[in-house]
Amino acid sequence: MKQLVNRVQLIGNLGKDPELTQTSTGKQLLRLSLATNETYKDAKGEFVTNTSWHNLVAWGPLAERMATRLHKGEKVAVSGKLNHRQYEDKNGERKYMTEVVVDDFLDLNGPKSDTGKKGDNLPF
Repeated sequence: MKQLVNRVQLIGNLGKDPELTQTSTGKQLLRLSLATNETYKDAKGEFVTNTSWHNLVAWGPLAERMATRLHKGEKVAVSGKLNHRQYEDKNGERKYMTEVVVDDFLDLNGPKSDTGKKGDNLPF
């Protein structure tokens, strides 16, 4: 039997600062918004850019690391899996959401100047 894989890899820019919260059980939860762009020439030969927005979540120590290293507008590479879920909003309406559950990331902005440590942007 063939094994099926749920794997996502994205490179893009953060649309806002990461939001680090804590669940009722004390686990760290990070929510991020990532923009990816696709550029192509249309029938008139003009460049067109389509932007797609992706909801990202990270948990535990990874969430804490990402929260301290990433900021709005920065470029980041993430890998993880797609997760589809549903929930009820405050009006009782059923909502559906697709998000990437991040299990690894790479800050693509180079070493942070405030740390003075080369390689401080690595995910491990």
